Amino acid sequence: MVKHALAAAALVLALAGCSTGDGAAASAQTPAPAQSGAAVHPVSGLKVIDLVVERGGKRIPFKVELADTPQAQARGLMFRETLGDFEGMIFPSAVPEPRSFWMKNTPLSLDIIFIGADGRILNIAANTEPYSLASVSSKGNASAVLELRAGRSAMLGIVPGDRVSWILPK
Repeated sequence: MVKHALAAAALVLALAGCSTGDGAAASAQTPAPAQSGAAVHPVSGLKVIDLVVERGGKRIPFKVELADTPQAQARGLMFRETLGDFEGMIFPSAVPEPRSFWMKNTPLSLDIIFIGADGRILNIAANTEPYSLASVSSKGNASAVLELRAGRSAMLGIVPGDRVSWILPK
């Protein structure tokens, strides 16, 4: 009986929703703080790192939350109601692969930017629909996905082919 109860609980969590649309469970619990000494986002508790988009010789800097665990990737920007002009979230992949995201439990409209193994933007799903269950996918194998507030890509002139760089903390 306990096995069945645990399996049912796991299924409910898996169906509760996730940003990446890959069936990983999301948690509404307060996140654990990142390692001491690292910059930490006050809402998510995730590490904050520097990221730069290079466009025609121009460097556009961002401070992004690092979703580098299955739990952080499953939660993404769910339930978030604000995101600054030069803030976002990066979802790195250990191996480049087709990536797919949805907007379940996400009240903010986002620009979802898919980044190829060469660091260049593959495609941008601009102005996504909040709370949508529709899948938004990469056009090719993505090594990372960057989420910005909706409209920021267009406002800053960010387009496919631009280079994105960041350094993961050790």
